[in-house]
Amino acid sequence: MLENLDYTAAGVNCLYSLSRVGAGVVMALVVGVALGLGRSKLPPWLKRNRLLKFLLEAPKFPPPIAWIPFVIIWLGIGEFSAWIIVFIGAVSPIFTSTYEGAEAVSPALRNCARSLEVRGFHYLLRIIFPAALPQIFTGVRVGVSMGWMSVIAAEMISGQSGLGYSIQMNRLNMQYDLMTVDMVLIGIIGFLLHEATVLLQRQILPWHEGTLS
Repeated sequence: MLENLDYTAAGVNCLYSLSRVGAGVVMALVVGVALGLGRSKLPPWLKRNRLLKFLLEAPKFPPPIAWIPFVIIWLGIGEFSAWIIVFIGAVSPIFTSTYEGAEAVSPALRNCARSLEVRGFHYLLRIIFPAALPQIFTGVRVGVSMGWMSVIAAEMISGQSGLGYSIQMNRLNMQYDLMTVDMVLIGIIGFLLHEATVLLQRQILPWHEGTLS
């Protein structure tokens, strides 16, 4: 099955896909965490506002692949477009998990911060953010997986390199054995990306019980 496999090309395609996922997930991490923490600082009456909730929650339901035609129209075909597709797939779970983690911070910890007059940006950075980190990592794990699936879909539709593009080319050339190799590589890399986020969480949060699983 591997007699026609170009190992160099396969390696390059893996690197292209990984670099796009890395760029998109970093963007999603910065934006998702910032928005999640910012939403947690809104007044209670605004948090309960149904219109605001709709505006923040509704965009996450269309699958990332549905955004690909719009991204191509707005940004054309290129690396930045692939990053944006990954960003769209990864940002929602990170944003949601950050907000939920911030909202779950115990009242005792909040009251302790208030008694020490920790407010504003320092309150978010030193109290809420560390306490929400376990939830944030949950969002990151989901976001990385969503980003990986998103970049493969984007490469299949509009890519000029990467594993998704390779699958399409092999399909057109009826090289189904090489398509199988691409699928195996996608599965292996996706698993390794997930395990890397778990390992990172264990290194950063060794005290958290969720890192023991």
